[in-house]
Amino acid sequence: MAHDHDDSDAEDPKGVSRRGFFTAVGAGAIGAATLAQAQPGAPTPAAPSDDPTKVTLLVNGRRRRLLVEPRWTLLFVLREKLGLTGTKVGCERGECGACTVLVDGVPCYACMTLALEAVGHEITTLEGLMRGEELGPVQQAFLIEDGLQCGYCTPGQVMAAEGLLRANPAPTLEEIRLGMSGNLCRCGAYAHIFKAVEKAAELKKAAGR
Repeated sequence: MAHDHDDSDAEDPKGVSRRGFFTAVGAGAIGAATLAQAQPGAPTPAAPSDDPTKVTLLVNGRRRRLLVEPRWTLLFVLREKLGLTGTKVGCERGECGACTVLVDGVPCYACMTLALEAVGHEITTLEGLMRGEELGPVQQAFLIEDGLQCGYCTPGQVMAAEGLLRANPAPTLEEIRLGMSGNLCRCGAYAHIFKAVEKAAELKKAAGR
């Protein structure tokens, strides 16, 4: 596609399971649609459009205009349409955090966010933390404290840490643990990751960032 470069089944207190609720709702919707079709002159429900939509995304301070299909995730658009491959593909179901980006300064799973949902919001990726070729404080801290092993989850870890420190510039260790809990490291480098976040807080304070 061309673009412009500029469950659980746990029951609630009333005894209705989540799956049961959605099953009932789905059955009701099917019944309503059947009834509508049976009535003479009833309008036929329009199918959702899959046509690409022209959008403008604000990414790392730049406005990027492109065509986006409604089904495309923010992760797909960032990597495949804008070439921002610092955002990694992980589980693609909101469990690992490898694809974490900031949306209006808040950590967000790009794999669980539709690109259309990001319109009108400020998106920051790993590349957006740099100043030219200079690493940002959080990135520097991960290098200093060796907060990585294989490195695949590191971009998401860095973005989660950046979001945490924007909201809480001086977190305690327990707050760091909680703030980073949505990002998994299969190598188990958590102790170093937590130290890196502590170091990042120091570096950001020293840099006034």
